[in-house]
Amino acid sequence: MIRRNFLKVAGAVTLGMSLSTAAMSDTVLRVGSWLPPTHAQNAVVWPTWAKWVEEATEGRVTVEMEYDIGHPKTMFELVEDGAVDASFSYHGYVPGRFKLTQGIEQPLLGSNAEAASVAHWRVHNKYFAKANEHDGLELLALFTHGPGQIHTTSPVTSLKDLESKKIRLGGGVQGVLGDRMGVTAVGAPATKVYEMMQQGVIDGVFIPMSEQKSQRLKEVAKHVVMLPGGMYLGSFAMFINPDFMAGLSEKDREAIISVSGEKLSAMAGAAWDVADIEGVEAAKEDGVTVTEVAADGAMAIEFRELVKGMDEEWLESVADRDVDAKAALEEMRNIAQSYAK
Repeated sequence: MIRRNFLKVAGAVTLGMSLSTAAMSDTVLRVGSWLPPTHAQNAVVWPTWAKWVEEATEGRVTVEMEYDIGHPKTMFELVEDGAVDASFSYHGYVPGRFKLTQGIEQPLLGSNAEAASVAHWRVHNKYFAKANEHDGLELLALFTHGPGQIHTTSPVTSLKDLESKKIRLGGGVQGVLGDRMGVTAVGAPATKVYEMMQQGVIDGVFIPMSEQKSQRLKEVAKHVVMLPGGMYLGSFAMFINPDFMAGLSEKDREAIISVSGEKLSAMAGAAWDVADIEGVEAAKEDGVTVTEVAADGAMAIEFRELVKGMDEEWLESVADRDVDAKAALEEMRNIAQSYAK
């Protein structure tokens, strides 16, 4: 298990180390990001991996960050085209291309992001890789954010309160949940949520607790409902341009691979878990009404009824991928639920 103190120290130190030594390296690996520098992905995950890469390649490869380079859905293409060497994005922003990745997003997984991320990586390699949904990219990691919760401008005491409300949905399983709840779906990247809520364009958003702090939602979403285990987990990939990797020496390629994969997936998930904890703390300190629903609470029971049949719908949606999705989903849940024990 990756611990909170390690992640906080890593985030504070490694970015500066990587950037200060970039000029002395043989190769600079340019990472593009669409989230602000203060977000856990940019403040902790990429800098920690940058340090790992620098150490594994003995300084021959260093990492530089480039921020605010576009909509998150364009990151896949930017890396494929070589505009940047590596990036990350949310699979739900590209509907149709990524279907198998929604397996990890299904409700009632019952784990945190670190455990889910490890399950995501292992099951992808065992079952899903052959479907080639990430064609044109080389995967560095697969991870999830923490449990998605309900953030609104007005109180919610029942899921029925969300009917016809304008809710920003980021794609993937969120879309299925929103449809079942009868919300008015509004599409937009996470970076636009604050502005949309501030201007009254939306009434709420389904998103993890980390965004109460990192995206300052605590200022505009003053009501949060936290369901046990959340409603879903969001699936992300970290990826790199295959031509960039091919241009490295075999030694450096292997070095980068050695600090990626499951190790990077676990670290990324853990960083987002820590950010969730900090998000809850920041929300409460700022006067946000945070309702933590018990497992036997009325809304938790209501949610379990709402999501019945979603597994079967997902299995049907990926029938054309020619993989044993049912076995994969079962194994994914077993890995995630046993990981922390």
